[in-house]
Amino acid sequence: MTAFDTSSEPLPQRLREGLERLASVLKADQWSAANAVSLNPTQAHVLSFLAGRGKAGLRVRAIAEHLGVTQPTATDSIAALERKGLVTKGPDASDARAVAVRVTEAGRDAVKAIGLSTTATNTALAGLSAAEQADLLLLVVKLIRSLQLAGALPEQRACVTCRHFRPKAHPGTDMPHHCAFVNAAFGTRHLRLDCGEHETAEPSAQAATWRDFTASAPLQTNR
Repeated sequence: MTAFDTSSEPLPQRLREGLERLASVLKADQWSAANAVSLNPTQAHVLSFLAGRGKAGLRVRAIAEHLGVTQPTATDSIAALERKGLVTKGPDASDARAVAVRVTEAGRDAVKAIGLSTTATNTALAGLSAAEQADLLLLVVKLIRSLQLAGALPEQRACVTCRHFRPKAHPGTDMPHHCAFVNAAFGTRHLRLDCGEHETAEPSAQAATWRDFTASAPLQTNR
């Protein structure tokens, strides 16, 4: 143990403080990007979420649960988006008695505009090397999964919880994982946090997949 170990705050605390500072920048970026298309961040999140769900649309409750907001908040945001012509409401394909919210073409255009926004965070991320970006993605995936298991985040449509994901199926290569849905190998840099083809695996399968994945996902910068 060194003097730095005794005089420094615990590492998890410093990491949390760093993440809090990043979160403040991300929040400002979200406002800036959303304002560019005359939306607020919650409306932009709802729109982006719907755009990733295809033509089937989603019910208000599902939108609220995924975004971690109350149903009234989601309802208000959806109403604002509907007035702007960015979403529509209609019968749910799985139950005509229920209402589903769907994104319009104008809504998809708005999502594209948000994605193309130049933000401080995007600029900072672009300054990282490809290996650093892959490492950061891996760590983000691990954090999100840990928070999900702790009940702090709703279920995510990420590779690591999908029944099509096969970790370390191709060991010793730069594309060690396999997606059974498209029958193709892929690398850490290709991991998705929100995939349109995601199919949730059974809990036992998720646990086994997670064990294999975390045991076979070294950082790129350590190779």
